[in-house]
Amino acid sequence: MKVGFVNIFGKPNAGKSTLLNALVGEKLAIVSRKVQTTRHRIKAILTENDYQLILSDTPGIIEPKYKLQEKMMQAVRTALEDADVALLLMDVADNWEDADRLFSGLQLRVPSVLAVNKIDTVGAERARQAVEFFSRRESYRKVLPVSALHGFDRSAFLAPILELLPEGEPYFTGDDLSDLPVKFFVGELVREKIYDLFEEEIPYHTTVLVKEYKEQKELVKISADIIVQRESQKGIILGEAGRMIRKLGTVSRMEIEKFIGRKVFLELFVKVKPKWRENELHLKEYGY
Repeated sequence: MKVGFVNIFGKPNAGKSTLLNALVGEKLAIVSRKVQTTRHRIKAILTENDYQLILSDTPGIIEPKYKLQEKMMQAVRTALEDADVALLLMDVADNWEDADRLFSGLQLRVPSVLAVNKIDTVGAERARQAVEFFSRRESYRKVLPVSALHGFDRSAFLAPILELLPEGEPYFTGDDLSDLPVKFFVGELVREKIYDLFEEEIPYHTTVLVKEYKEQKELVKISADIIVQRESQKGIILGEAGRMIRKLGTVSRMEIEKFIGRKVFLELFVKVKPKWRENELHLKEYGY
């Protein structure tokens, strides 16, 4: 069978997380209209009779400005090193020359496939021109138009990628969709709702640490800390008389229940850790 690591790279908001979720048919990577939502490398295992793909969603490629972003770019570099195929994703609305320079700058040592995403937002002629533009470059083995958000033929999309993979034994057995623990995804779902509910800098100054995940007979008890940098940010997340933290808890609990298929009792606490994004010890504690 065909087996290998297919790692997804691109700028923030290119649609990498949406594509990963569409390929595996499950919501594993959180999604937001805000940029830099993905902070970790998230691996998803896609196994069929004749192939096993280990797909990786990676943080959007940026110039890091603080230590957390440096950690994010380290996750990208690690994914570049162990890829069997690089799946490069770009928004069709982006500058095509800039995108080509960005991908060339990755100095890939493995075959690459370029996916031109969000073609549903432009006309058929513009999408055709984009595919033609990148097909003239020798860097890409195949150029694929796709709408990750609105559906596509998964088999047709994966076919040219599978051709580039080696044959071998599967890395994973069983029906697990990821090598990450459920606690990780619970924290990510809470963080996704922070992106949904709060504006400006709040999501970027916040992380979530799941302290307890206990499966009981009737439900799953979860306790998580929301980490912020300043007291003023804590006040915003709590809201007047605790209104916002209750709303955050409600929408997060509903999303977690949908994900794990069980009733959930969720407790959220807000804690201030000044400059946590620059603190090596804090970053390690929070999984970065």
